[in-house]
Amino acid sequence: MDLLTQIKEKAKQNIQTIVLPEGEEPRTLNATNQLLGEKIAKIILIGDKEKIYKFAEENNLEHINKAEIIEPSKFEKKEEYAKIMVEIRKHKGLTKEQAYEQLENPYYLGTMMIKAKDADGMVAGAICSTANTIRPAFQYIKTLPGISVVSGAFIMVLKDENFGEKGLLVFADCAVHPDPTEKELAEIAVVTAKTTKAIAGFEPRVAMLSFSTMGSAKHPMVDKVRNATEIARKLAPELKIDGELQADAAIIEAIGNSKAPNSEIAGKANVLIFPTLEVGNIAYKLVQRLAGAEAVGPILQGLAAPINDLSRGCSVSDIVNLVAITANQASDF
Repeated sequence: MDLLTQIKEKAKQNIQTIVLPEGEEPRTLNATNQLLGEKIAKIILIGDKEKIYKFAEENNLEHINKAEIIEPSKFEKKEEYAKIMVEIRKHKGLTKEQAYEQLENPYYLGTMMIKAKDADGMVAGAICSTANTIRPAFQYIKTLPGISVVSGAFIMVLKDENFGEKGLLVFADCAVHPDPTEKELAEIAVVTAKTTKAIAGFEPRVAMLSFSTMGSAKHPMVDKVRNATEIARKLAPELKIDGELQADAAIIEAIGNSKAPNSEIAGKANVLIFPTLEVGNIAYKLVQRLAGAEAVGPILQGLAAPINDLSRGCSVSDIVNLVAITANQASDF
């Protein structure tokens, strides 16, 4: 059974409610039909009910009637949601009238459904920028306790099962935060380990990557990684983590044994934490293209509820997969 099939099967075992704010978008509707037909998640669509049902009828989407459809202009809980929003953002001067106006925006409405516990997670981005997806989350969902930064992880599915966890490696941060501080880098390591357990389903062995292995080079950039490793150990004492490690020392046992013989992670890492976004983004794309690996993600992590962002070029299967991933994240909260 491949990784994505495992993720879908896990989602079916603990059904979560996922809101899709782009409820009139054709790919989203086709994905919804598949998700409901396969019973991967419960779905809330935000959009015009008449338009949604018309599209479903014209395209033989027989399962759309199982979705809950919310029309922002007719939503009955606006007053309740607006009160929550004003309480959270009163220090920014948010008024009830402004809250009502935000709730006409499907991305804000979807986010507030999660905040009010009427949904477990959200997937968006098929027709909007990443900023539109995550700005409401930053304002109203915020980050996990003890975590100050949002990051993006990729599960890399390699053809060579000798690497990582039988060919699975988790990379972060490859999508969000350009230059994390020592503390932020440590937090990224901790939440990536959490993502690894929830989504990939294996115990994380985390390598904090650098151009140095255990002091082989001296530089402030090396110090940053080494210090972040120590902070991560304090944040999550149970976590198997080591650093600083060069990439080859992290994933190739013979080199790990040679360069870091006292490390329980060297040569056995299945989670790779990159020192900056620049490095992480370049690395995952090179592995994807040169090694023919499948890159599953980005999976947003660090938020206090699962909200994930699609590419505007996404396919129906991309939406289905990301909803299943989001459902797995939600079941872990």
